[in-house]
Amino acid sequence: MRILGISAYYHDSAAALVEDGRIVAAAQEERFTRKKHDSGFPRHAVHACLAEAGASLRDVDFVVFYDKPFIKFERLVETYLAWAPRGFLSFRTAMPAWLKEKLFQKSVLEKALKQEDSEFDRSKLLFTEHHLSHAASAFYPSPFEEAVVLTLDGVGEWTTTSVGFGKGKTLAMQRELHFPHSLGLLYSAFTYYTGFKVNSGEYKVMGLAPYGERDAARKYADLILREVMDLKEDGTFRLNQKYFNYCTGLTMTNGAFAELFGGPARKPDKELLVQRHMDLAAAVQIVTEETMLRLARSLSKQFDCPNLCMAGGVALNCVANGKILRERPFKNLWIQPAAGDAGGALGAALAAYHGFADKPRVVARGLDAMQGSYLGPRFKQSEVERRLKTAGARFEVLSDDEVISRAAEALASEKAVGWSQGRMEFGPRALGARSILGDPRSPTMQKTLNLRVKYRESFRPFAPSVLRERVSDYFEMDDDSPYMLLVADVVKSRRIPMSKEQEKLFGIDKLNVPRSDVPAITHVDYSARVQTVHKETNPRYHRLLSEFEKRTGCPVLVNTSFNVRGEPIVCTPEDAFRCFMGCEIEALVVENCFLRKEDQDPALKLDYKSAFELD
Repeated sequence: MRILGISAYYHDSAAALVEDGRIVAAAQEERFTRKKHDSGFPRHAVHACLAEAGASLRDVDFVVFYDKPFIKFERLVETYLAWAPRGFLSFRTAMPAWLKEKLFQKSVLEKALKQEDSEFDRSKLLFTEHHLSHAASAFYPSPFEEAVVLTLDGVGEWTTTSVGFGKGKTLAMQRELHFPHSLGLLYSAFTYYTGFKVNSGEYKVMGLAPYGERDAARKYADLILREVMDLKEDGTFRLNQKYFNYCTGLTMTNGAFAELFGGPARKPDKELLVQRHMDLAAAVQIVTEETMLRLARSLSKQFDCPNLCMAGGVALNCVANGKILRERPFKNLWIQPAAGDAGGALGAALAAYHGFADKPRVVARGLDAMQGSYLGPRFKQSEVERRLKTAGARFEVLSDDEVISRAAEALASEKAVGWSQGRMEFGPRALGARSILGDPRSPTMQKTLNLRVKYRESFRPFAPSVLRERVSDYFEMDDDSPYMLLVADVVKSRRIPMSKEQEKLFGIDKLNVPRSDVPAITHVDYSARVQTVHKETNPRYHRLLSEFEKRTGCPVLVNTSFNVRGEPIVCTPEDAFRCFMGCEIEALVVENCFLRKEDQDPALKLDYKSAFELD
């Protein structure tokens, strides 16, 4: 049985194909259209998933959409009625799109699917609830026979936080919190207020938080908990709508919010970040962590189960995830790598397979059923060579051993290396298939990658990839973290203590102070977002790390996504070459093709600084 899952029409459209319970393929539409967070029908992603199976749409038994549009429309209308006449502006703005497309989304989907197969049978089209899709994406691929499933996001139809329990093939939703009380929307409000883009910049707030001054951040966090959020001991909460505008207007926060926190929202890319913004980022991070910890603790007491699965956009908050892991209210923790809406496509397919079709579930052996999350398209060596030649690239074709050796040599020489290998990752993180790599020992690598390669804010941290067998030698953890969703501290033996003068520094001034013997991946609070690399799921990347360790004694690499700011992660060899020629990466490896910047035709150089809309 083949089931195609689809998420679309909000943000991060995606498709996923499940065949007899096995995940065959999954991909986000943005990777093909080159439009960040593309929300359109995922036509290219559907094609890629079907191509991986050697199938067409008529070979699919069911197509499943990841939420229920009618219930969303109900929320819109009821919210307007509850807040009338204050909500009229947002109601009037949203209504044309709803009446034209979203209210009749089944017809819109049918039309899109008929363009792929003119004889598509509408009875094949199913719908799941948004949070069930998230929960299914977390439980069914997990390595657990049974698990508590916690989903946290902005909002689905009505639900913002949900708890489910999975056992075998059964997944039952147990408890819910409803709109407008949302941890995801609270975080998005501070994302908006500190001058970043909602549904895109939340991870920037998380990266900015460690620059906050501890006492000031704590005062702001106490203010949030006193005035804005009523947080209960069990992790449930209510938000004081006096301070928000998302129910009734076109912004996240309002004048009362600005008055409470000391000024108007920062204008994106117009005003410099100041210490207050960093303190506010730290404050909302504190509140988010405390909420998630309280939820995990209370669920651990409620359910006699050692396993917790998580999904939803808030589950991408790897700092909070790391704290849950360290405190261990549950013995085992597993987080869906595509935790946001893109992962809903996969969850919808799995929910239909095990729920609607009532098919059995086989618990994955090894890490999980996500195959390291390498679920996107791949390109054969002959195809790579043809595509690169057509693009005008000049390259050498090397043996497998030579590729590893030359790439490790370039990295050890402190060069930035584009690395495009095998199947593209599914989810927001580059995991060594579409990555830019660097030497973590370099004290200048973090600044170089941010300003000269990624063209993004200098404060943004970089993540380490580390051999799984060596993770505890560098980080205060000894757990699998293949999806870069857990933050851990660098071990004390590798840290560099700050001088008294350095300890007096505030905010961004801390950026240039080396914190460890791997400074390029050590954040200002000595933390790192860790990816453990496993031989079983990515043998070539594991080999590269091993070769780099042989040359340098260090089994760690800087790993950031292969893109510049505002650009989706690269997909094709052409994407990789364009990005290579548009920024200051010095070497590029696409399968067995090795490219050096100095060998390329200067006429092909691009200016990527302004090529994409800023995220």
